[in-house]
Amino acid sequence: MKRFITCIALGLSLMACKKQNVKDTGPATVVTPPVTGIIDTSRTSWWQKAKFGMFIHWGVYSVPAGIYNGVDIADPASGHYGSAEWMMHNLRIPVASYKEFAKQFNPTAYNPEVWVQLAKDAGMKYIVFTAKHHDGFAMYDTKYSDWNVVKATPYGKDILRPLVDACRKYGLKIGIYYSQANDWVNKGAAHDGFWDAAQAGSMDDYIDKVAIPQVRELLSNYGDVLEIWWDIPDEMTAARAAKFSPVLALQPKTLTNNRLNENWTGGDFDTPEQTISASSNGRAWESCMTMNDSWGYTKNDKNFKSSSTIIRNLIKVASLGGNYLLNVGPDATGKIPQPEVSILKDLAGWMRLNSESIYETYASPFKFTPWGNATTKLTADGNTNIYLHIYNWPGGEKLHVPGVQNQLLSASMLANGKAVKGDNDDTGINLDIPVEPVDNISSVIKMIVKGKLQVAAYEQGPETNGSFVLLAAAADLHNPNGGDEIHVENEDNPNLGYWTNPQAYASWKITVKIPGIYKVQAVIATEAESTVMVASVNGAAVQKTLTTTGGYSSYKLVTIGNLKIANAGPVTFTLAPDPGNWQPVNVRRVILTP
Repeated sequence: MKRFITCIALGLSLMACKKQNVKDTGPATVVTPPVTGIIDTSRTSWWQKAKFGMFIHWGVYSVPAGIYNGVDIADPASGHYGSAEWMMHNLRIPVASYKEFAKQFNPTAYNPEVWVQLAKDAGMKYIVFTAKHHDGFAMYDTKYSDWNVVKATPYGKDILRPLVDACRKYGLKIGIYYSQANDWVNKGAAHDGFWDAAQAGSMDDYIDKVAIPQVRELLSNYGDVLEIWWDIPDEMTAARAAKFSPVLALQPKTLTNNRLNENWTGGDFDTPEQTISASSNGRAWESCMTMNDSWGYTKNDKNFKSSSTIIRNLIKVASLGGNYLLNVGPDATGKIPQPEVSILKDLAGWMRLNSESIYETYASPFKFTPWGNATTKLTADGNTNIYLHIYNWPGGEKLHVPGVQNQLLSASMLANGKAVKGDNDDTGINLDIPVEPVDNISSVIKMIVKGKLQVAAYEQGPETNGSFVLLAAAADLHNPNGGDEIHVENEDNPNLGYWTNPQAYASWKITVKIPGIYKVQAVIATEAESTVMVASVNGAAVQKTLTTTGGYSSYKLVTIGNLKIANAGPVTFTLAPDPGNWQPVNVRRVILTP
């Protein structure tokens, strides 16, 4: 359920990049670009081809930088662990006290051209900037509230204008984040808990006199806007959301996300936050993530992700057909913190050699590949490029690309163009790769295959001893109503996590060669004092009451019980909650042993 980035190695050696036990299940399934892929006639076409953008959270909350009245929100022991831009809300800071921070906001080191150059070098194609966050502070010159950077700070200048100009100078597009509902300073807006009489007022007055006029300013005064990024639509009824339609008509090509109205529906794309999860309904999507634990600048938050994790996050998002919006949180002087700059420069180095495998690509056609991820691209001559993003380098062994039915035309290392030998067999393509990787984060092999891609359906066969090791990353996930109550998390050591809905479950298609009794074991982690998990195959089921392992990062091997698989051939193994007794469990893998 909780997310942990860990360096614990996977048990069992099945993650070695040898040819895996993948069964060719007969006639190939033709893989065409998914509905979340690029549609050239779509209003989202440019945006989906771009793949990668920078999110910038910046405001007066960068002044306290996560510390207020002795409380440090970067300290989990404070009881207020959280993100800097939520300080006013989480610590219930009075409006008058919070406004004092604006008097100290004087970012004389602000140089938007430096920011944009960093973004461009890192391979980002667009920037989304927080014009107004939940504290209601406008980072531009607005006529509809004095709570803005021009009138309320010693800096006294529009922050947004020079950023827009820099984006256009360097060829990036600009998107705007605008908190349309939550506003803790402008009277009447949604406040998610009322704590200061100065906030009192009419929500409809706020919508009519602040939010809509400000969005009109943003769409009228700053040129073409790529996207409007709404956020947290508390109290945003359908009627209130509809009031924004005439304003949005000012720029009909501007994309909007799904956060305008209280149902979190509509717009052009979905917005998984701090997770990578493709939309189950076929919609376009953009995964927004921080580099540390805070969106806004927090002085003592040093929990930065590694460059490797962030580069692999970008690859994973592209391999699932989405966009990646990576956040930076500048400090009160106007500088992007050095750890974030370093990560951006590492991204620049990798993208300089490998960006072809990200831009204008479609999602991976493969259900599961133990060596990493893949992206694809259709070529003008009717063939297909397959980009193999290899994290777990086989080291002199053959790399197996499962299920590809097309003839291999060529293969090469994308970074240096060196040829890679390969051949087809009835289970896919085998590549003779170099002993050493060209990149320790992700070495990319570019394969060109003849024609439109055809890939056989994935079905896992047994290990040499007849057992099955079922990885979280290879599971089919079944979420009710297209939700996200169970998903795969942790790129380095994947697990099924955030399993909050007892109706959600996971399954694996396997091909049994040895019928009989199988012992079912699972590597799990949970905080629950008591929770019940059910394993089943073809109507036969066994359940196990699980108890705490010590937390969601403390994994243990547990035996669920024995299951009879009566016949050889393809079957579906299912792991599910007992709906009447369920608390979340993380699962790394399941082992079936005859």
